[in-house]
Amino acid sequence: MTLENAIPATPDRVRAEAFEQRMLDTLNAGALALMISIGHRTGLFDVMSRTSAATSEGIAEEAGLQERYVREWLGAMVTGRIVDLDVDAAGGARRYALPAEHAAALTRDASGNMAVTCQWIPLLGSVEDHVVECFERGSGVPYAAYERFHTVMAEQSVQTVVAALLGEILPVVPGLIDDLERGIDVLDVGCGSGRAINFLARRFPKSRFTGIDLSEEAVEAARREAEARGLGNARFAARDVARLDDAAGFDLITAFDAIHDQARPDRVLAAIARALRPDGVFLMQEIAGTSHVERDLENPVGPFLYTVSCMHCMTLSLAQGGAGLGAMWGRETATRMLREVGFGDVTVRSLPHDVLNHYYTVRR
Repeated sequence: MTLENAIPATPDRVRAEAFEQRMLDTLNAGALALMISIGHRTGLFDVMSRTSAATSEGIAEEAGLQERYVREWLGAMVTGRIVDLDVDAAGGARRYALPAEHAAALTRDASGNMAVTCQWIPLLGSVEDHVVECFERGSGVPYAAYERFHTVMAEQSVQTVVAALLGEILPVVPGLIDDLERGIDVLDVGCGSGRAINFLARRFPKSRFTGIDLSEEAVEAARREAEARGLGNARFAARDVARLDDAAGFDLITAFDAIHDQARPDRVLAAIARALRPDGVFLMQEIAGTSHVERDLENPVGPFLYTVSCMHCMTLSLAQGGAGLGAMWGRETATRMLREVGFGDVTVRSLPHDVLNHYYTVRR
């Protein structure tokens, strides 16, 4: 059956109308994500969470921003049912308030600040022209095109990784916290701006930490933070992980959403296997895909994850002449590739705090 023959001659009107409504909802949701990102970056949500109902002038003054822009932003927030509006019937004054229930998901004091994640929408949108060109000619979009990537990724890392390290992530390896207290050698692959490594180096002063990343910009930010905090047990290097030559040099190797971005993830995993000591453990956080798109229909954030993959993860790998594995390589493919490089013991867990990822504990 050809695609042309598969399309019904007369669309079902009820289904068509339902889809039209869904497209309107999608348009509004995409616009709100952009405006939520602006609310986060300008600090407007934080200001509104600390004040009672106020006029646009009052909010702008408190935030140190231009009132006309704040007023238009508030229009999007009100019509998007994120901010409440009260209009004085007598004087016509408009007062805006951020409900506490909404502030709990949108401010820097929130444990799960969704406004941080909303930043991905404008970030990915900024490279749309480049990605469209790649659809036509192949290849990929390089790191340099993503101007705010490391800033956004660092904020995301603080929420999904750093905040959960002690209570959720490290405990998946029995005895690991005790080992870190005594002092072991740790490597973080694809360390980015080094938030996780610097946090661990401060918490476990007897252990020795190394972070490596392909981006010199990210590594330099990690170094600056380590120096500012006086962390003599943390060091960073900009290098290709696939060429890692530290044979049996580490007791623990971590990779937080980093393997699928690599040009040659198979070589990176093989290098990790070589760098791990015989009784060491590889702790890998990776996107919770299934390796089968039909199964990913059940993933509540499937469209978002495939979009991030297409607009960043996959194309970044292809830009390096790599495999273009993509973020949704999934549990089956990840497990197979780990076993192919010599890891015989692979355990995969989901953790309550993180709907986006699986956590792999891997040993030889």
